[in-house]
Amino acid sequence: MANSQLDSLDYKILEMLSANARKPYLEIARECNVSGAAIHQRIQKLYSIGVITGSESLIDPSTVGYDTCAYIGFFLKDPSQFDQVIERLKKIPEVVECHITTGQYDMFIKIYAKNNRHLMSIIHGKLQNLGLARTESLISFKEVFKRQIPITPEEEE
Repeated sequence: MANSQLDSLDYKILEMLSANARKPYLEIARECNVSGAAIHQRIQKLYSIGVITGSESLIDPSTVGYDTCAYIGFFLKDPSQFDQVIERLKKIPEVVECHITTGQYDMFIKIYAKNNRHLMSIIHGKLQNLGLARTESLISFKEVFKRQIPITPEEEE
């Protein structure tokens, strides 16, 4: 569902920020032909209504020793334990994403480990005691690309 509170300027700002979150407000203002103050107000509005939820510096995991990326599908013994499992997963720093899913798995996580031995120790030492019936793991050999969602105004869809 598109957000009716957004106009074409908001979408243009979002497009620029999704390409480069560190782009200076004054540069955005020049490209949009508005004042820096107007851009600042618009970006604050986008934060306040929850369109922008934060900004982050992305770190290449392999440059800091995390060479193994895996996706693990969980089958819970007791599906009523979602909240408890999620809270325990939040305490495992190597788990970087967690999704409640439909289909084959109850939950799906993305995890980074230093190597396969480290991954195995996380699975055996931290994940197995979460109340899982079983898991299925997929190891990613290489991330080919990662991108933001496309930013298009409602009328362009």
